[in-house]
Amino acid sequence: MSRMTPFSSPLLLGFDAMEKTLERLAKSGDSYPPYNIERLGAADGKAERLRITLAVAGFAESDLDVTTEENQLIVRGRQTDDTEREFLHRGIAARQFQRCFVLADGMRVIGAELKNGLLSVDLDRPEAERLVRKINISVKD
Repeated sequence: MSRMTPFSSPLLLGFDAMEKTLERLAKSGDSYPPYNIERLGAADGKAERLRITLAVAGFAESDLDVTTEENQLIVRGRQTDDTEREFLHRGIAARQFQRCFVLADGMRVIGAELKNGLLSVDLDRPEAERLVRKINISVKD
């Protein structure tokens, strides 16, 4: 029995990678660290902007890594255990994380800022040019 997918229509060509990305995202169930995504109003005719804010309390700038790989924004955090400290109770664990966000074509990362335990990553998408191209039809006898 074949499975019906959102991209199984014969009119949708070349969406195989998108379908695989959606399947991968559905399987990832980790909710750490918590995050917000907000839409920032376009100002002065500039493109619409988005801001992703992750709660990364306890992480220093040197513990965080923000990269883009192909069409993904990847935020990684790595903390190391401080062996010089003696804990009577350890309720805050030093842990690692990796959070991936799939970016649409044309999305750009403007910058990232760490303030008060929140990492904010700003993105924008410049208005795409509307391109109409005439395709010549060749006739073969």
